[in-house]
Amino acid sequence: MSHRSRLFAVIIDVPGVDREAATRFWAAALGAEAAVEEHEPQFTSLAHGLVAAALQEIEGDGPRYHLDFETDDLDAEVGRLRALGAEPVSRYLDCHVLRAPGGHLLCVIPRHTDAALFDATARTWDG
Repeated sequence: MSHRSRLFAVIIDVPGVDREAATRFWAAALGAEAAVEEHEPQFTSLAHGLVAAALQEIEGDGPRYHLDFETDDLDAEVGRLRALGAEPVSRYLDCHVLRAPGGHLLCVIPRHTDAALFDATARTWDG
């Protein structure tokens, strides 16, 4: 059985105390409109058209970046990435946090983009 996935966004993780300054900086640096996500207020969208980016307020661990992959089959995509060497870190609702070889974090999330964009840009994986 096959499934599809795509890189959804580059996420800029920042401690809450730095969120306001980081939002101003990244919005200006990217020439982006910053908007707090209504249903996920820990995220600030940085819409600028090139690559989806967002700022995420985090607790602890200091500033970092991570990638979000969206998929039409969470279990299959997590399994694919684990087979490539990623290790599970945690899970929050439908978000699976993994650590890639080399230590970088990534999240696997259900499809967030509209169907037409996902269909046009997602890669199909067999297995």
